[in-house]
Amino acid sequence: MAMLEETKNMTNVIQNIILENREKLNVSGVLDVLSFDDQIVIVETELGLLTIKGENLKINKLNIDTSEVTLDGMISSLSYSNSDSIKKNASGLIGKIFK
Repeated sequence: MAMLEETKNMTNVIQNIILENREKLNVSGVLDVLSFDDQIVIVETELGLLTIKGENLKINKLNIDTSEVTLDGMISSLSYSNSDSIKKNASGLIGKIFK
């Protein structure tokens, strides 16, 4: 039932992802940047966590007012995941380190 409600809520959300020549990425609907370095950027969006992988990644623009982020670099992959699954994996990794 919760999954059905979540799907209904997502149908009202419009998110745009524009990738230009695998070198410039514009994403709308961004709520927060959770992690970033020159090889991976994880952003929380209205549709879930978006993981961007590549080389020499740089955040050129982050506008919280318009919920947009712009990245430059050689982008090799984009993938969505649930925020719950990332949190479970992170807590599992932390738990293993401190065991």
